Amino acid sequence: MRNEDVEYQETLAYLTGLSRFGMNLGLERIQALMERLGHPERGLRVIHVGGTNGKGSTVAMIAEILRQAGYQVGVFISPHLHDVRERITINGQMIAKERVIALGRILRSRMEELAAGGLEHPTEFEVYTAMALLYFKERQVDFAVVEVGLGGEIDSTNVVQPLLAVITNVGRDHMEQLGSEISDIAKVKAGIIKPGASAVTAAVRPEALAVLHEYAAGRGVKLWQVGKDIRWDVRRQGETEQEFDLYGLQEKFPGLKLRLTGEHQLWNAATAVTAGELLQAEYGIKIPRQAVYDALKSVQWPGRLERISARPKILLDGAHNLDGAQALAAALALYRRQRLLLCLGMLADKEREKMLDCLIPLADEVIITKPNSSRSGDWRLLGKYAEKFGKPVMMVEDPGEAAGIGADKLGPEDMLCVAGSLYMLADVKESLLNKLRDK
Repeated sequence: MRNEDVEYQETLAYLTGLSRFGMNLGLERIQALMERLGHPERGLRVIHVGGTNGKGSTVAMIAEILRQAGYQVGVFISPHLHDVRERITINGQMIAKERVIALGRILRSRMEELAAGGLEHPTEFEVYTAMALLYFKERQVDFAVVEVGLGGEIDSTNVVQPLLAVITNVGRDHMEQLGSEISDIAKVKAGIIKPGASAVTAAVRPEALAVLHEYAAGRGVKLWQVGKDIRWDVRRQGETEQEFDLYGLQEKFPGLKLRLTGEHQLWNAATAVTAGELLQAEYGIKIPRQAVYDALKSVQWPGRLERISARPKILLDGAHNLDGAQALAAALALYRRQRLLLCLGMLADKEREKMLDCLIPLADEVIITKPNSSRSGDWRLLGKYAEKFGKPVMMVEDPGEAAGIGADKLGPEDMLCVAGSLYMLADVKESLLNKLRDK
């Protein structure tokens, strides 16, 4: 093994070890770290993307629109599927291992200084946030598209001063941290709206919209609303592509083709195009019309209605909360099949029973599995609940094995959909692809 590989694994082990500091919301640690690092967040042109669902897809589409327009675009997301370096990319290229090593060394030194000064140790997510901002400043990206980790107001990414705040939607998720009422959650999400920035949301719940509009008005920010200020007409929806006419803030975009499927992705696409229009209108940033068409036609986002086999059909989807399950249920109507097998693995801190209520009636057979997370809880309780629907139910602890069993049950015209926590999709995908290669 090369020395760089050894150093990289040591750096990863150190970063992963920071998980012992848990989830610790608040900006004190990241602000102190930014100061020690010379404030790399300053001077970056940031598009800050929050919301309950659709953040990742919207980030991918905004970044691709800007890339197709000729810009160098840094992207920070979480979580990753296969490689932690997926969290920090520039124009789709993951941060190099050597930069992870070098930046990890700098961050470790600064964190030791902070700890010596009596400050709480930064968390793993805060350190990755700092690494991304350092890297983007180092590479002098034209734009940084930054996804909120959790909530908004006191998420470590909120150390940035964005050109544009994007809130995809507001639903119930992470309620232990954000509150159980939609209005409470909306207050936290609204925290990324800053004076001097532009803002757009795809939220639809009236109680969320009331909070978001009030918050934006209090900061002198006009909040544009997808579905009201921006609308679209669907031309066609299929299994691999959909086409629609978008009526934007400035222009009409007829015949847009979107590679990502499902009605929910039209909301995300409209939000992303609106972000581009606002960057042009408010900041004079040039984005050719063709860049929008090319971006939506080419954008990919793994783990979201990702089809890894056409016959039989096998889909992977990170529907990890109730809104995600509802979006998946609606999208499954687009797929022709004889039988539908669902393989589901959900975390215990989600509305798991409500998610099953929405998905299992669509299935002919169900396999319940356990995501590889400490938050899985008593996953067998989910299997017991699934049995009440009168469908055949299996419980298989290992997600890869569970998905493999589902694949073995498929006839050529059947479909398997593996859905739930993103924490299990990477292993499931690898297991299924190996199985498909061996056939």
